[in-house]
Formats: sequence, C-alpha cells, structure tokens
Amino acid sequence: MTILIAILIFGLLILIHEGGHYLFARLFHVTVNEFAIGMGPKILSHTSKKTGIAYSLRLLPFGGFVSMAGEDEECDDENAFCKKPVWQRMIITAAGAAMNLITGILVMGILVATAKNLPSTVIYQFTEDNISAQSGLMAEDRITAVDGTAVHTANELVYEVMRKGIKPIDITVRRGDETLVLKDVVFPTITESGETFGNIDFYVYSEAKTPFNILKHAFFRSASTIKMIWESLYDLISGRYGLGAVSGPVAVTGAMSEAAASGIDDLVYLAVVISMNLGIMNLLPLPALDGGRLVFQLIEAVFRRPVPRHIEAYVHFAGIMLLMALMVVITFKDIFTLIR
Repeated sequence: MTILIAILIFGLLILIHEGGHYLFARLFHVTVNEFAIGMGPKILSHTSKKTGIAYSLRLLPFGGFVSMAGEDEECDDENAFCKKPVWQRMIITAAGAAMNLITGILVMGILVATAKNLPSTVIYQFTEDNISAQSGLMAEDRITAVDGTAVHTANELVYEVMRKGIKPIDITVRRGDETLVLKDVVFPTITESGETFGNIDFYVYSEAKTPFNILKHAFFRSASTIKMIWESLYDLISGRYGLGAVSGPVAVTGAMSEAAASGIDDLVYLAVVISMNLGIMNLLPLPALDGGRLVFQLIEAVFRRPVPRHIEAYVHFAGIMLLMALMVVITFKDIFTLIR
C-alpha cells in the first residue's frame, strides 16, 4: 500500500510538472510528439488522431517527458521548439517547475484552511524540563525573530530554532509594549540520523482562524518550506550535512509510510514538500535539468545567438549520466540503510 501511495504521489507530481511544459508548448503552437509519464518501455499508449500526439504511460514510475520537435536538434518543422522565440522557449522550459511550486503553495493553503488550529509565536507555557526560560524568556512573550531572522508563525519559529538552536542564539521578543533582544538563549537539542537540531521547549497559543490569519499562515508556511529546501541544499554543499542526508525514491517512500501512519495531513504536507523540492531542484543551473537549459537560453537571449546545438547536447548528455550515477548511489545507500 505504501509503495502504491508513493507511486501515485510521484506520478501526480510528474504529471503536474510535465503538464506545465505541455500546456505552454501547446499555447505557443510547438509541435509535440509525445507526452509521457514514467520512463522506460511503454505500458499504455494512445495517439490522438486530431493532433498526432502520443500519450504514454511507461514502466518506471519516476520521471516523464514532453517530446517536442526540434528540442535537441535542428528541425525543418516551422513549429519546432528551436524555431520559436527564445522568450517562449524559456517560458516552456520553466513552466514545469513553476507548476510544481504553484501546486505546492495552493495545497499548503488548503492544509492551513482545514487545520484545527493556527499556532502563533506567543509562548503559552514551558515544558517541565525547560532550558530557554533560564535565559530570560517568559510566558506571554511574542517571539518576533530568531537570531535576527523574523518569524511570524510557529512553523517558522520551530524551523529557525531547529536549524540555529544547536548553539546559544539571540531571541527578539515583544513583551507588552517593549521589544527586547535576549542574548545567548539556550535551547535543548535532539539528534536524528546522526544530525543535531535545536528544539523548542515550550508551547504556544493558537490564533483565531480568520481569513487574514489563514492567508498569513499559508504564505509564511509556504515561504518557510521553500527556504528550508534552499538552506538544506546550501548545508549539503557547505558540508554541514553529508551524502547520508540525501534521500532518493526508496527513502522517500519510507518517509511517506511514516507520514501516512501519522495522518492524512502529514502525508499531504510531505507531498507539498516534495512538489516544491521538485520545482526548486529542476531550476538549478545544472546540465540536463530545466535550469541548465534555461542557462543556455539565457546566453542566447543575451548574445543574440544560440550555443551550437551539438555542444549543448553533449553538456546535457554528460549531466544526465552524472545524475543517473548519483541516483544509483543514493538508491543503494537508501536500500542499505533500510535493511541494516
């Protein structure tokens, strides 16, 4: 059942991503040869008699593509991708990632609107074995910033303390009519999968579910999630996290199982994170990714001439090989971790 849920979620997110490419390709009258969900051999396929587009479901449930005439080679078709203005090609290329991000934000809004409560940043009471209270925090304090970073909801508060609270940090609070900066506040820490994180040791009040508060929480929770993805990538590159912190489909399927056991809200939130992650990662300026293709298109837009197609093709091919090799390594790492 977990595997089936994972396949359905991955399939839906891929459909949304490739659907973005497809919709804008059709909008700009680009010749589309095939719209495929999955990779590898075809399981099901139907070719439209009206448009000639093949719609395919393929064996491997991870990945998909929209095959357009003239995408990676010169083509005589007047509606080929390569014949369209560069600004249209850039929109088509970026549309997949944009659709994943927009979908994540919309679903986040639904999660917030249907949540039982909207946790604020106002301290209600401390846990029995608290540390931060000894640094000057008090009940009824409204925390407005964590180590200089503004927080507006409990989700942002928890994340900032989780990332920065492994050492003493400054906490800005609103206490009555005063704004105070409490220096070197100490939070307890927890260790998971070999990584150490800060942890809040108090409870917070909930806010009324007014339309304004729902919009506020939806916006800041979406922004915090996107920020978390970017900073996780930075932490990986900077060495704070090792390769063990990178997860592939196997580990993500395990996480979906845990989320499903916790409740539908946790599973949907995980799907939101994956959708946003898919959007952001695809925009990275790396060969074979949408972001890598955007780099070549941007060069063309600036210098008014494209990079020779065969050079771009070689770069993307090398990128695909490296990404596939990385995926194999991560998959074996996830399997080893699972059976250990």
